[in-house]
Amino acid sequence: MVQGATTHVNFFEQITLSDAVWPRLVVASVLGGVVGLEREWRHKDSGLRTNMLICMGAALFTVMSEVLAGSATPNKGQVAANIVQGVGFLGAGLILHTKSRVLGLTSAATVFVVAAIGMTCGAGMYMGAVLATVLLLIALWAVGFMEGRLGWKRFSMIYEVRAQVGTTRDKDVVGAERADARADAIEAARLRMLSAILRVTDAAGQPLHLLERGNIAGLERVCFSLIATQPMHQSVLEQLRASDATDQVVSFQDMGAE
Repeated sequence: MVQGATTHVNFFEQITLSDAVWPRLVVASVLGGVVGLEREWRHKDSGLRTNMLICMGAALFTVMSEVLAGSATPNKGQVAANIVQGVGFLGAGLILHTKSRVLGLTSAATVFVVAAIGMTCGAGMYMGAVLATVLLLIALWAVGFMEGRLGWKRFSMIYEVRAQVGTTRDKDVVGAERADARADAIEAARLRMLSAILRVTDAAGQPLHLLERGNIAGLERVCFSLIATQPMHQSVLEQLRASDATDQVVSFQDMGAE
């Protein structure tokens, strides 16, 4: 029978180890928190606590990889090597695939880099970890801001188009002829509004991704999403508001998109 190796750390060794470990965990938590604040500001799923825990956990695994390996084996990175696989599964859970697009790629990539920053802190390479954090923030914020200003970046917006089409009348009250005429007028107004929306999306070269459609007390509502650049979004909004078939058009930032 082969007996597995055991690791025993006495009290004084634990004190010495703690003195070396706690600065690495604190720095990892701070750097992960900085990235998490940026994600929270953008209302992403991987926010402050998530990035702090990932970064600190990766640092702790890196430290414990060397401790658990001990001096008997030269392979001191066995535990730390599995961090990449674990973070890969975690990042895959952040990626969502819908009929029209893929969401969460940037969040998944951010988690991957945050784990690498945590491993760098766990190895005691603070300057490298800080530099990686700065570069990550530049990629997330500054590059995205530049893409938006230059009109390169395509992002998703949600549009809600509203039109007062009226309500149907009871045939027993207004008569069958007037009730049918009223229903035909309502349906014609709905078709005009949908046609106006389709003309605008066709001009933008985008299919209509319908999210919701309903009628509230005679107010017809159509919600759809559109992925385009900032100039294209501005053009779509202006065309919809200028149409005679719409009464009100509002747009919202799609917070579920990157």
